[in-house]
Amino acid sequence: MSKSWEPGSKQAAFEAVALEHFSTLYNTALRLTRNASEAQDVVQETLLKAYRFFERFEPGTNMKAWLFTILRNTYINTYRKAVREYEQVDFDRIEPFYAEPANEVEFLDQAMLESLLPHIVQDDVKRALDALPEAYRLVVLLADMADFSYKDIAAIVGCPEGTVMSRLFRGRRLLRKSLQDFAHKGGYVKG
Repeated sequence: MSKSWEPGSKQAAFEAVALEHFSTLYNTALRLTRNASEAQDVVQETLLKAYRFFERFEPGTNMKAWLFTILRNTYINTYRKAVREYEQVDFDRIEPFYAEPANEVEFLDQAMLESLLPHIVQDDVKRALDALPEAYRLVVLLADMADFSYKDIAAIVGCPEGTVMSRLFRGRRLLRKSLQDFAHKGGYVKG
């Protein structure tokens, strides 16, 4: 069933319901692609496809889940299949950040250390998320960062709810183990 739109009304209707999810789409795409430029491309392609097929969207249903389904399919079809070549770094040509790290710490007071800690921890959380197998990472991102229900995640990922719950459990367990190792190594937890 195709809807006919007044000039400009399709765009206005689409923007009214779809663009509020832009930042969540982008953040999820960024976690999937691990690259800001590629994440922008995935989101742009997702929104273009959603706009193109907007007449297929059923009003009153979950727009966010519909968009994330398109995002997932776009990512799979475009980016997961692409062979990536990572830039090679010659470590001999990189200057150390601190020539003598032990001497630099004395310039940081307690307030400075506490202000830097969230950024350090955030980077380790990002690394831990990036290290998850893709099936777990997507489910964890959709559940914990985008607040989707099991039912919505199952529709987006294309698997039963039981599989979603299993992947979420395993993904969170892997994250917990990875971050626990980080906490022990960093001295945040004793044991």
